[in-house]
Amino acid sequence: MPFVFQRIDRSIARFIDPLGNLLVDLFHYAALFAIGAVTVWATLAEFVRLIEVGHVSVGDLLLLFIYLEVGAMVGIYFRTSRMPVRFLVYVAITALTRLLIGEVGKLEAGKGGDAQQLMWIAGAALVLAVALLLLRYGSSRFPSPPSDYQSQLRTGRFSARRPRPEDSE
Repeated sequence: MPFVFQRIDRSIARFIDPLGNLLVDLFHYAALFAIGAVTVWATLAEFVRLIEVGHVSVGDLLLLFIYLEVGAMVGIYFRTSRMPVRFLVYVAITALTRLLIGEVGKLEAGKGGDAQQLMWIAGAALVLAVALLLLRYGSSRFPSPPSDYQSQLRTGRFSARRPRPEDSE
């Protein structure tokens, strides 16, 4: 009797697994295109705002760098199906730098800036920089094996199925 259940289970799995993979891939593509489109939209809105204001601050430039890093993350994930964690750390460091510049400006202008707040932000940026250093060291010392998709990119031979993110874990 258990043999019959195993055959039924395998029959169902042959149908359900490809369908599940297709739905996951469709969700990933839709989410990537949505995130990419919103990033482009936010970048264009920021450019329009900068043109209307007529000047650019360092904080504005750092915001544009954040958009650039998010766009790069989307592109890397789209090409490799791997989430570049380092880029998230770059975005966080850039955001903290932008916040730090705003706090310094408030402190210099006498608009209620807090020196202790500056230290907390700088400390958080330092922790993220050390984390980035550890990530870089770990990835160079213990590289992950290339995914099938990366091998296919190098050789120029592609299979019909693109790897899922969970394939590389």
